[in-house]
Amino acid sequence: MRSLRTGLSLGSLLTGAATLGALLVATPTAHAADPPLRDLGAARGKVIGTAVTGSKLTGTYGDIAGTQFSSLTPGNAMKWGSVEPTQGTFDWAEADQIVAFAQAHNQQVRGHTLVWHSQNPNWLTNGSWTSAQLGSLLQNHISTEVGRYKGKIAAWDVVNEPFNEDGTHRSTLWYDGLGTDYIANALTWAHAADPAAKLYINDYNVEGVNAKSTALYNLVRSLKQQGVPIDGVGLQAHLILGQVPSTLQQNIQRFADLGVDVAITELDVRMALPADGPKSAQQAADYESVVAACAAVTRCVNLTVWGFTDSDSWVESTFPGYGAATPYDANYAPKPAYYGIAEALGGGGGPTDPPTGACTAAYAVTSQWNTGFTGRVTISCSGAALSSWKATWAFGAGQQITQAWNATCTQSGSAVTCSNASYNGSVPDGGSVTLGFNASWSGSNSLPTVTLT
Repeated sequence: MRSLRTGLSLGSLLTGAATLGALLVATPTAHAADPPLRDLGAARGKVIGTAVTGSKLTGTYGDIAGTQFSSLTPGNAMKWGSVEPTQGTFDWAEADQIVAFAQAHNQQVRGHTLVWHSQNPNWLTNGSWTSAQLGSLLQNHISTEVGRYKGKIAAWDVVNEPFNEDGTHRSTLWYDGLGTDYIANALTWAHAADPAAKLYINDYNVEGVNAKSTALYNLVRSLKQQGVPIDGVGLQAHLILGQVPSTLQQNIQRFADLGVDVAITELDVRMALPADGPKSAQQAADYESVVAACAAVTRCVNLTVWGFTDSDSWVESTFPGYGAATPYDANYAPKPAYYGIAEALGGGGGPTDPPTGACTAAYAVTSQWNTGFTGRVTISCSGAALSSWKATWAFGAGQQITQAWNATCTQSGSAVTCSNASYNGSVPDGGSVTLGFNASWSGSNSLPTVTLT
């Protein structure tokens, strides 16, 4: 889980469209006539949630949280450092407030989080504990918190972020002091405290198929074989613009095939500031892609955004120069990302629907390795047609094209120009053509905006 205020997580593989030279995207100002996201989700069998801050659950913030979402996750209020800042002295005020708000608005609560390496109280992290003492402290914490909310919490993120990027176990207070058994024990203790609550292991950078998600897969499979109570996996999905993993749906499906539920638990899509029309269009496409992947798998049961408004997001304070990561702006106006979610759930596309009579170009990274990547630009027409075309863009991080196909591409410095081949200059109304290329990169591989002429 990522705190609203602290932590670090990065997206993994680079995919997606980085859009559309001439397409202008308006920022919507209201959506009162649209079905709430929670209703769109319910029609697809999905719970749509958001992380919240208890003190803000009034006014417009409270209205949106209560009407748009069917599940609430306390952003910080249920973490160990919040509920027991001093040993034996508990503060349940904000957690109780969120639970009461959810009950008043017919919402589920997702408990977050019981066992984590971060945001623990100083008395715990600075203590000198034997293994037996540490195990007793953990069991008592889980039993106390889960027991307090027995019957009121639909699901718990029991164990949070247990793995390193290479799939090895993260060195933490719990792993170092208790070994790998801490995970099975935590799940067992949570189940004993509330047998009806669904129990999850939650992590970041496990959205696509990679070493870390495979380690999580193997752990869940082993726990199931041992009879340990494990009901689901949480894929945090703190993503960077244009970097939705191409294997997201495949990954969701393989966990579902183990016989567990899957939840997208902390979705946001951050972009380099300032936000603009093309970035907003890309973000809408990214949100739509993630939601569509979840909607396609029956056992993907919950999709939660990590704060619904930019004014309550952890991103800008954690990633300098990045932000605008949520479906609503800081003034509570829905952004194109909101409509991307709605459209993936069967609702209207709202103001992000493209105008008629347009030909557009969309850039995507289809695969990437240490020093190179493969890119694709798709040129599509709707209500218009082309007899020839030229796509131009400027790389922003030193990328260099080494090979191209289905186009003649030249690069001068950062500026790239790709013109149609002799056989694919014609793009009919309703049709599309694709060009591809290999390129080198280092440091970063930011997605450029393509202009079509």
